[in-house]
Amino acid sequence: MISVLLLVGILVAVFVGYNIGGATTGPAFGPAVGADAISKVSAGALMTVFFFIGAWTIGRRVVDTLGTELVTDTAVFTLEASVAVLFFIGIALFVGNFFGVPASTSMTAVGSIAGLGLAADELNWAVMGEIAVWWIVSPFIGFWVSLIIGRYFYSSINRVIAMERSQGPLFEIDRSRPVPIPVPSDTTNRRELGGVVMVIVIGCLMAYSSGTSNIANAIAPLVGSGELAMNPAIIIGCLAVGIGTFTIARRTLETMGNDLTELPLPAAIVTATVSASLVIFLSAIGIPASFVIIATMCIIGLGWGRATRPVTVSDAVRGEESPPVSVGALTADQEGEELPPIGEEESERIPSAADLFDPATTARVVLMQNVVPLIATIGTYVTFRFVPVFGL
Repeated sequence: MISVLLLVGILVAVFVGYNIGGATTGPAFGPAVGADAISKVSAGALMTVFFFIGAWTIGRRVVDTLGTELVTDTAVFTLEASVAVLFFIGIALFVGNFFGVPASTSMTAVGSIAGLGLAADELNWAVMGEIAVWWIVSPFIGFWVSLIIGRYFYSSINRVIAMERSQGPLFEIDRSRPVPIPVPSDTTNRRELGGVVMVIVIGCLMAYSSGTSNIANAIAPLVGSGELAMNPAIIIGCLAVGIGTFTIARRTLETMGNDLTELPLPAAIVTATVSASLVIFLSAIGIPASFVIIATMCIIGLGWGRATRPVTVSDAVRGEESPPVSVGALTADQEGEELPPIGEEESERIPSAADLFDPATTARVVLMQNVVPLIATIGTYVTFRFVPVFGL
């Protein structure tokens, strides 16, 4: 018979998974939903499927890191302690989702477990240090890779895939067949259809990368306690994530798809591909990664690289010219436009940052990205340090 406390732990893990689904669906499918390429229901279904694939394959490695390696003695992961850790992860993520901001689930989970380790004097500083180093290094890797793409390759990418949305729906339902199926509408051109398919595929890649990193945030404490085996824990966690994608994720889909930014298709594809690739790599080596922070640095790097096209490297080194650096530089060039060589492009072509970002929404996102992990870390530390019922 399953114990009452373990049942409570599973319910809390489901609550965490529910909030993970709400926090991660927006960054993955917000651009596709914002462009009316897919519905919120379709986004939830795709997120659930590809999250599960990522969790079932690579996600196990990150579960081991958080559940068995971040603390020096796994005995601190009593069932009571695991429930408390999951509770604070869930509460912190719920705060972010309530405000419609996709918080970093990995930073929140690591912070919560680190609070337990600090309170019990069992934090593995070597593992924590490795995670922290990668948290610092990986956003800069994303920044520099995106900068190079923005400076040297973005214009070519834009010429190939830039598009303008046609009037009317992308798809219509063909009811002339035994099973109704969606088909491109008469107003949808081939270039537009290819771009839409590409942005959906990129969203699926992001969902997969989310599964590789974020499944651990819901189930690692219970797996570390030895009370729940890996496979059933992954299934339970993914089901909970699926519930979140169809419910509370609607708020973050609105934020990421409409309120925060209006990234053109080429920029969204580059940012998502670089960010997801980095997260998958980090998950493969057992590092829980913050997709949101990496993606933000990729956007900045891509815009920086695009904005520096009017200046040659030699001019920049000599300090003779200073480009108008702006993330607004990601605004798409005219479709099929032949751009002049680097150093000969007119700087007036670069728009302002206000053309891309809503400052008020951006400030809210940045604030909550820092507040949410702090809530989890401080909450667990204070609880395990000063509440004697946990016996640490």
